[in-house]
Amino acid sequence: MLEMRRIGAGLLFALAAASPALAHGGHEQGLGWTLDPLLTVPLAVTLMLYLVGRARLSRRASAPITGAGPFLSGWAVLTLSLVSPLHEAGERSFTMHMIEHELIMLVATLLLASSGAGGILAWGLPKPLRLSLGGGWKSPLQSLWKRLTEPVTATFIQAIVMWAWHAPMLFDRALESFGWHVFQHACFFLASLIFWWAMLHPRRGGYGVSAACLFATSLIGGALGALMSLSQSPWYAEYAAMGMTGIGLDATDDQRLAGLIMWIPGGLVHGLAALAFFYKWLRSAEDSHAALPVH
Repeated sequence: MLEMRRIGAGLLFALAAASPALAHGGHEQGLGWTLDPLLTVPLAVTLMLYLVGRARLSRRASAPITGAGPFLSGWAVLTLSLVSPLHEAGERSFTMHMIEHELIMLVATLLLASSGAGGILAWGLPKPLRLSLGGGWKSPLQSLWKRLTEPVTATFIQAIVMWAWHAPMLFDRALESFGWHVFQHACFFLASLIFWWAMLHPRRGGYGVSAACLFATSLIGGALGALMSLSQSPWYAEYAAMGMTGIGLDATDDQRLAGLIMWIPGGLVHGLAALAFFYKWLRSAEDSHAALPVH
């Protein structure tokens, strides 16, 4: 009970006073923005393509183009997660690192997948490149995308990425190298974007399969978070070497708090989404039954 109270107090402290604590948690300098071109250029190009594509389509479309809110919100959450002081905070505290990952995988990619912005982004490309999208190489890419976005396949992909990147060897590599850190986040982003797209646009099995996959994901992520929370020693050498991490917890308690964030809020998001899709599946089944002719 005492350990849970310490972890709960740490969570409140982390969320309410993260920046001041991190600025003095064994580091003389404060937290800064991560404005490396490896991050900022792709983010800026994506936003530009969307705005240009939306403007071009607006001049041709007879009806208003929807989806701007989810796309811009998702882009903003993704950008702030990667370049705001939260990113540097994640190098000093596993809890902050976990919050960054959860924002990317639970919020940003869900919003982006729900925006349906693929066609708009294509219209933002220069005309020769846009026309080339209809070339002969398009069909193999479409086939690959369909396979990746089968709900069960997408669930396995995200689970493998999540568990593999939290293995100590790979996670420590990401903490030691900025390039590996960017690659880690790219894997998380792509895997979760594929996952949410598959959940939102199911083909075979409809929303019932999506609900089952979301429920399975809540168990998969929850199990990993539980292992972290119940561990008696830190998994990652970089955080263990700090002694006290940036939010005023030792490495073990910091890891337990990070595990709780993955276990409870993360599992809750997937669990609630599973219930929502299960409800949609039931409604769809009822509507289909009601449409049958009465004999």
